Amino acid sequence: MIPVNVRLPEGLVSQIDDWVSQGRFASRSDAIKTMVALYQEKEKTRQFRVMLNDEAVFAEKHPEKLISL
Repeated sequence: MIPVNVRLPEGLVSQIDDWVSQGRFASRSDAIKTMVALYQEKEKTRQFRVMLNDEAVFAEKHPEKLISL
C-alpha cells in the first residue's frame, strides 16, 4: 500500500474517531478506505445507469434493432 496524507475537517476526524472507538472500524485508515470503496461502488452504479439510459435512448430511436425475447 502507498501512504497518503489527507487533511480533513476536525469534525469529520472526530466522527471517524467515534466510529473507531465504537468498533465500527479498526482504525482511521480502515474507515477512510471503506468510504473510498463505497464511493467507487456508487460511481460504478452511476456509470451503469448512464449506460442503461444510453441503451434505452438507442432502443427508442432504433426499435428495429431490438431482439424479440
